[in-house]
Amino acid sequence: MHPKRKNRLILILFMVIGLGAAVGLMMYSLSQNIDLFMTPTQIANGEVRPGQTIRAGGLVVAGSVARSDDGLNVSFAITDGAVNVTVEYEGILPDLFREGQGIVAMGKVDSRKVMIASEVLAKHDEEYMPPEVQHALDSAHKDGVEKLKSTSEKQY
Repeated sequence: MHPKRKNRLILILFMVIGLGAAVGLMMYSLSQNIDLFMTPTQIANGEVRPGQTIRAGGLVVAGSVARSDDGLNVSFAITDGAVNVTVEYEGILPDLFREGQGIVAMGKVDSRKVMIASEVLAKHDEEYMPPEVQHALDSAHKDGVEKLKSTSEKQY
């Protein structure tokens, strides 16, 4: 093989290896930063690994908000109409946060299936609901209605 061709082949080989390593590192980095949207039903069913960062959305359950006396710790439950999941948050809640309100919380689920939130977002107008939350509420409501119908049909 001619020395000039050999040098070009080595250069091309190093470029391909370098490009492959860069793409591999980029893909690994992106996979670590993906925040999946999960419903309370999916969390309760164990579809989330403990420690995995997710977004969870639903309605704040009435009467579930408990604030600590000594700090900014807040505990509340969210629901999709089928299952309730407890969320623990340390910080200042948004002004629009209230019971019955649609929220999206970002954080990690621990081994108790309790979400430890690092951020809580509340909807900012009465008409708006995040599409993921609306879909989760609609499907949970439909599933609950179907279960109710099948239960009542079995009784008669």
